[in-house]
Amino acid sequence: MADTFQVILRSFFALIALFVITRLMGKKQLAQLTFFEYIAGITLGSIVAFISTDLEGNLVHGYASLLVWSTIPLLIEYISVKSRTARGISEGKGTVFIKNGKIMEDNLKKENYTTDELLEELRLKNVFKVADVEFAVLETNGQLSVMKKRDAQPVTLKDLKIKAAPERESQAVIMDGKVMLEPLATAGFNVQWLNTELEKIGVTLDNVFLGQVDSYGQLTLDLYDDKITVAPPTQQQLLQATLKKCQADLELFALSTQTTETKKLYEKASQDTAAILQAVSPFLR
Repeated sequence: MADTFQVILRSFFALIALFVITRLMGKKQLAQLTFFEYIAGITLGSIVAFISTDLEGNLVHGYASLLVWSTIPLLIEYISVKSRTARGISEGKGTVFIKNGKIMEDNLKKENYTTDELLEELRLKNVFKVADVEFAVLETNGQLSVMKKRDAQPVTLKDLKIKAAPERESQAVIMDGKVMLEPLATAGFNVQWLNTELEKIGVTLDNVFLGQVDSYGQLTLDLYDDKITVAPPTQQQLLQATLKKCQADLELFALSTQTTETKKLYEKASQDTAAILQAVSPFLR
């Protein structure tokens, strides 16, 4: 029983030490591990396991080893940030696999990469034909970065010369049937507005699993009851249609009136409405 308690106590403090070390190493380590960091991570886990379970082992020696294996990676990381040369030594450089649409066979062999593995990585990037790839490089973290050829890239609004409005992140204002007051205030709304929107849609708060408000004030919902279909927001489309109707009515009034002054007034109002419509159109798409 005493041994069990000792293992629990040793494990608890070893876990705290490991938590502090991982926090010091930063979040980058979760996504990007160099070869040395990978080896250091495995070794740290082994040392912690030794400290926790080897009751005959010396605790001081265990923690001293843990300190060395955690300090050196942190020191190397600090030097790498300051020096590009050190960064090249510790992290290495990317290896080009495809250049100008041509596969670099020698580089594949250098990294022990087979053709099947290359094709698999390309498929994970939604590339199913090597002929569609202009450039591909194996990054130092083992990920393959791919740039498609110009004619194989998806069309963007910029390519179509369509101006798009800036967009911010959506705010989750309802979670598990509960109103989230802080995100709701961040979006610029209050509980009364939210209740009004729910009434318009015809759903109750307790039936909402997730509710989000986008940067244009449109509320989208996901309900617990999947049999109920929630209509998509239409405020933007309705506003755009209303502005177009106003412009058309003003043009019609200008054509219908016989008074010169009134005709000019309607024409100017129509032109102003058209300018407003053009200015806000990116926000109403």
